[in-house]
Amino acid sequence: MMLRWLVSNLVRQTAQTQLRSVVTEAMRGGQEAEQEAGGEPLPPVDVAVVFALSVESGGLVDLLQERITTRCHAHTEHRGQLNGRQVLVVESGVGQDAANAMTADLIGLYQPNWVISAGFAGALQGELRRGHILMADEVADATGRRLSIGLTVDHASMEASPSLHVGRLLTVDQLIRTRSQKEQLGAEHEALACDMETLAVADACARAGTKFLSVRIISDSIDDELPKEIEGLLSQDSLVGKLGAAAGAIVHRPSCVKDLWKLKENALKATDRLARFLTGVIDQLPKP
Repeated sequence: MMLRWLVSNLVRQTAQTQLRSVVTEAMRGGQEAEQEAGGEPLPPVDVAVVFALSVESGGLVDLLQERITTRCHAHTEHRGQLNGRQVLVVESGVGQDAANAMTADLIGLYQPNWVISAGFAGALQGELRRGHILMADEVADATGRRLSIGLTVDHASMEASPSLHVGRLLTVDQLIRTRSQKEQLGAEHEALACDMETLAVADACARAGTKFLSVRIISDSIDDELPKEIEGLLSQDSLVGKLGAAAGAIVHRPSCVKDLWKLKENALKATDRLARFLTGVIDQLPKP
């Protein structure tokens, strides 16, 4: 959770944000018009993987062959082949509203056989360490609402893979910063970890009758705490405001620069590990 917020808002280049803002839905419209005008239609999508941000999806995107990338004003799509299967990777943006709307749109447009909610998650229990994988068998939110995923578990495989966990994932609507917050949420909701999108993706799939899975890599363990100086960044709405607040934090504590770059390094390792695991999961999904 904290890795994603920091890296996506502080480490990315301003030019990348500007590029995304000027590329509009006209790109997609142009591609669709070209196909309708007589071009070869693309094969149907088999698996769609929904991430919030590129820092989470980057490892899997790098593995796609014959990749086609479409950048729209609110999201980015990457389509390609992964071990012979047609895979769509979508970066929806942060939060439940964006994830729900994007998932509903992609199901209506591509009608995938499977949708996977993937990305980073924060641990709420001590046994989940950074780099561990959580496959949710149930998703919940802070109001007590729960949605069962119906995941079948091979217990022998679980025992042989201590870094793989199966259990409840909690979807929250704000950054969870401290160990005390994590412990409280874990105890109240009996959840192993938390993220900010999975319940919304699962909701859209349930409405459409689309098969669904959740795969999350733990980006921060229960004892990883966001530096106190970063709290001021949360009150800023714009990227310029966040960068200004970050500059102020650096002036007051120059060593926080090392913290940010360490978080970036950890994020790169996490996205690659998640991509390798997702490849194995996708390979095992039943084909239509």
